[in-house]
Amino acid sequence: MLENLQQFIYQHFHFYSLEIMKVAKLDHFIITVNNPEKTIDFYSRVLGMELQTFSDGRKALIFGDQKINLHEAGKEFEPHAQNPLPGSADLCFITRTPMQQVISHLTTCNVPIIAGPIEKTGVNSPLLSIYIHDPDNNLIEIANEVKT
Repeated sequence: MLENLQQFIYQHFHFYSLEIMKVAKLDHFIITVNNPEKTIDFYSRVLGMELQTFSDGRKALIFGDQKINLHEAGKEFEPHAQNPLPGSADLCFITRTPMQQVISHLTTCNVPIIAGPIEKTGVNSPLLSIYIHDPDNNLIEIANEVKT
């Protein structure tokens, strides 16, 4: 009986295989923040992102071909994660700015480096990374791709 059911499922539903659907890229992600103004200031002044404001008042930070949508803690837009919490993200951003310039810029902005520079493994190449915290204590990795 079970074998017949398995054969039926394969014959009629095998086209739903995971091989058919493949994610191509990340468009946006959401972080929940305590103070949107502090977050916007940090990500624009320190990381060079651009503010986007939607007609309904929602805010996003644009970088490259991606964006970070901001949800204020306790005022999240629907739908949202089951347990949206400030300070729970661990993000890695790639920059073409040489690491020494990144370090100098962070020093000028009074942003403490909590680790690095250290070598890490990226998707496309090795990375040279430093780590900082944003205003909500999300861990932010800033990295240069290292050509091999």
